[in-house]
Amino acid sequence: MKTDKTELFETTPVPRAVLALVVPTVISQMVTVVYNMADTFFIGQLNDPDQVAAASLALPLFLLTTGMANLFGIGGASLISRSLGLGDGEKARSTSAFCIWTAAAAALAYGLVIFAFRRTILPAVGANAYTFDYCSSYLFWTLTIGAVPTVLNAALAHLVRAEGYSGQASFGVALGGVLNILLDPVFIFGFRLQITGAAVATMLSNLIATAYFVVLILRKRGQLHLTLDPRCYRLSDGIPKEVLLVGLPSSIMNLMAIFSNVTLNKLLVHYSNAAVAGIGIAKKIDMLAFAIANGLSQGVIPLIGYNYSAKNIRRMRDAIKVTLILSLAVTTVGAILLFTCANPLVRAFINDAETVRYGSMFQRIICITGPFTAITTVIISLFQSVGQKGKPLVLSMLRKGGLDVPFMFLLDALGGADVIAWATPIADCGSMLVGLLLFLPLWKKLGKN
Repeated sequence: MKTDKTELFETTPVPRAVLALVVPTVISQMVTVVYNMADTFFIGQLNDPDQVAAASLALPLFLLTTGMANLFGIGGASLISRSLGLGDGEKARSTSAFCIWTAAAAALAYGLVIFAFRRTILPAVGANAYTFDYCSSYLFWTLTIGAVPTVLNAALAHLVRAEGYSGQASFGVALGGVLNILLDPVFIFGFRLQITGAAVATMLSNLIATAYFVVLILRKRGQLHLTLDPRCYRLSDGIPKEVLLVGLPSSIMNLMAIFSNVTLNKLLVHYSNAAVAGIGIAKKIDMLAFAIANGLSQGVIPLIGYNYSAKNIRRMRDAIKVTLILSLAVTTVGAILLFTCANPLVRAFINDAETVRYGSMFQRIICITGPFTAITTVIISLFQSVGQKGKPLVLSMLRKGGLDVPFMFLLDALGGADVIAWATPIADCGSMLVGLLLFLPLWKKLGKN
């Protein structure tokens, strides 16, 4: 007898199945972005460009936790969904244990490294005498203390989603986001901790969200293949290799995004801290469009992976088509709104004339990448779903770091701060074209099957 989750993967009409998986994922991604934006928004209400700049400088280091979560979460979700498609529940359990415990250990090590070498790391990402102490305090609470719950919160959401519990996964992520939004003003203004208060609020919200996932797994032990039991942890049967190689493209994307952001910040800091604050606000706003595209593509991974393993290629292709159409439609509308409303959106974060000028200018440039990103992320998710490693890795490295960083230096030399942000749409368009070249042969091959 089929369970409700099996029916979702096998017999539910494709558009409804895709929506059932991606809508909660998109909502959770957007809530995550909103609560990341909340830090910048509430810090901006202090009208101190140095503190806004410090949050922008700390962002790349904080984003590395997302890379860790994607490495073990997306890699694990892909292997779990393919294992369940083959009826191998034991491998699914061992995969979950490997992902959870290895992710926790890696996050703990990372937080300690940031603390131990902060006097070397922070100047390397662009912190100066005006922003160093703010950066150090923010990262102490979000990474040294909070790296483990931050990584596990996102990784567990991916793993829970792999078994069809998309709503529960999204609720857990949304719970952390809503708590962060509520706690930010309490700690920033109520306790007068300023940027440190934003960091404490982030740490506590991720801790509570992680606790929710732990309780969920324990309560549904008879229904979920996920397990916290360390006795199920194993390095055999190709589990580490499969998880790490499939999750690596998403992790590399975050690593390259860090490299890209650090490079951009270091170039802009030579002009002013207001320019750094402006690009930080613009990128936070633009993350809404990326969150939609990313949520749509990540949410459908279990459906694609399951049907690929079960040899139901027609259903798999239909799921990809529906997801691509949705992604393009939503991100195009989002790009138009962000372009036309750039100035009031940036001004809502901070009422500093120079920062608003930079932020709105940067916003109008980088928001046009939405449709390009939608196509690229769906292609990357397709490759991840079927277990391919090299192609999504190439696309991830091209999109961030491979193309945009060289253009940053070129544009900085040609026109300075006013044109440097054009490196982002140039890189996104280029990676999309390469992605289509890699995607079409696979698409034709699947069509023949």
